Amino acid sequence: MRIGRLVAAVAVSAASVASIQGQTSYLGFDRNVYPGDANLKTLRQTFAYTGYWLNNPPGEKSNSWTGHRRVVEKAGFGFLVLFNGRLYAQLKSEANAKRLGASDGYSALASALREGFPRNTIIFLDQEQGGLMLPEQKAYIYAWVDRVTATGFRAGVYCSGQPSPDENKAVTAVDIQQYAGSRRITYWAINDACPPSPGCEFRKNPAGPRQSGVDFAEVWQFAQSPQRKDVAAHCTNYSKDGNCYPPETSPSQGLHVDLNSATSADPSHGRSH
Repeated sequence: MRIGRLVAAVAVSAASVASIQGQTSYLGFDRNVYPGDANLKTLRQTFAYTGYWLNNPPGEKSNSWTGHRRVVEKAGFGFLVLFNGRLYAQLKSEANAKRLGASDGYSALASALREGFPRNTIIFLDQEQGGLMLPEQKAYIYAWVDRVTATGFRAGVYCSGQPSPDENKAVTAVDIQQYAGSRRITYWAINDACPPSPGCEFRKNPAGPRQSGVDFAEVWQFAQSPQRKDVAAHCTNYSKDGNCYPPETSPSQGLHVDLNSATSADPSHGRSH
C-alpha cells in the first residue's frame, strides 16, 4: 500500500512513550500479493496476524488472496481485513461519491461473507490519498462506513497518520474522525518515518499504535516495502534493495512486507472462533 503527499512524522516524547510501554502490542504484516500456502508456517513464527484483501489491491489486476481465508486461519493468523477504496478522481461529485460508497460497501460485505468472515469483523477501507479529505472523499468514506455497519460488520479506515506536506499540515485520520459524527470507526494509521517508526524491525511486542502520533489508532503501519525515500529516509534497517524482508526468508523469495503494530492479535476480529 502507498500513501501519497506525506512528509515526516510527529515525534513522540519520552513521556508519551513511557505511558504506553505497559501495553501489549502484536506484530503483523500486510502485502498486496498472497505469500503462498507454503510460506505461512515460516511467517507465523514472526507474525500474529496478516492483512487480507477483499478486492483487488492497489495497482493489481486481480486479488490473489481470494479463497485462502481458511488456510490462513488454520495456520494460526489473525486478520486485518482490507477493501481497496476509490481515488478522488473516480468520485466526480458528492452525490456520485455517496452512491459509489454505498455500492462499494455492499461489495465489501459480499466478499467478506464469501470468504467466510463472521459478522462483527472489522473491514478496513484503504484510503490511499492523504491530507485533508475533500467533500467528495468524505461523502464516499462515510457512505461506505454506513453500508458496512448497517449489516452487522464493523468499519475501519486505513489512512495517513502523518501531517500533510502542504500548509494545512493535516493528519488524515484526525480529519476523518473529526467529521464522522456518531459513527464508530476503527483507525489503522500509517506513519513510517523514523522516528517514531523503528523501521524494518521485527519485535514480538512492538511499540503500540498510539506511538504512531494518532492517539486513537488501534493499528499502526510503521514500515512499508519498498522504503519510501521521501518519508522514511532516516530509517537505516531496510534491505539494500529498499524492501523489508521477514526473518527466515531471503530476498530471492520476494516476500517483502509492510509491518504493523496492533492492540490485538486479531485486529479485525476475523477469526471464526
